[in-house]
Amino acid sequence: MNNDEIIRVQTYMRLKFQNDMVTLKRGAKDDMVEVYLEDEFIGTLFRDEDEGEVSYDFNMAILEFDLPTV
Repeated sequence: MNNDEIIRVQTYMRLKFQNDMVTLKRGAKDDMVEVYLEDEFIGTLFRDEDEGEVSYDFNMAILEFDLPTV
């Protein structure tokens, strides 16, 4: 992902989640960025290109011990 693409996806995610604290940071691979909420790592976002169409896959793992009790 190039810098312009990262900024565009970050802007989309901030608008979608109504939170300006969502930040994308370049990851270990060229097709992946790390997603942060403030200073907390919350997941990864991958770029996928298939037959000329580009999509983005956001993956967030939620650990059971992080869930609130209800």
